[in-house]
Amino acid sequence: MKNLILHLNRGSKSKFFFILVTAFFVITLPACKKEEKKLFDVNETGILPPNSGKNKLKTNEQYVAILHANLFQYALSANQIFEIGQCMESIGDQELAREVVISNFMNKPGTIIPSKSQMTADLDFFITDTYIRFLVRKPTEAEKTYFENYLLANITPTDTIMPELVYISFALSNEYMYY
Repeated sequence: MKNLILHLNRGSKSKFFFILVTAFFVITLPACKKEEKKLFDVNETGILPPNSGKNKLKTNEQYVAILHANLFQYALSANQIFEIGQCMESIGDQELAREVVISNFMNKPGTIIPSKSQMTADLDFFITDTYIRFLVRKPTEAEKTYFENYLLANITPTDTIMPELVYISFALSNEYMYY
């Protein structure tokens, strides 16, 4: 090859060098391209909280009707819903009004609430049932784990953690106020 390069004149050497370099890059560049492989097929999923779809505030009448259905498993009459709703509107502090309504419903005969022994016998069922009953959804694993750990840590023979308090907490939660 040296002999060939020596015989070429000066202009031919630069053309030959240019062609040689170009040929080198044309041949090697496609070979250096990194091949992209998909290791996993990942389905895209939303990472929104479970209650993100609930953005409409319940009216007092809706709140009363749904709460009564959750606690008694039957509906109130339209007149009763209207009367309780009007009473709630007459109270300035709506949170206090909701607490009074919940208290009255809890003290009324016929409220369907599991006993403490039923609650402790199957915490997983109690937690899932409470979420479905009040929030119309299943709990996430994190919610279930937190709730179970909290109940296990605080349930003793002399404590005040009763199913009634759990139901009151759910009925007063922010998520329960929306649908």
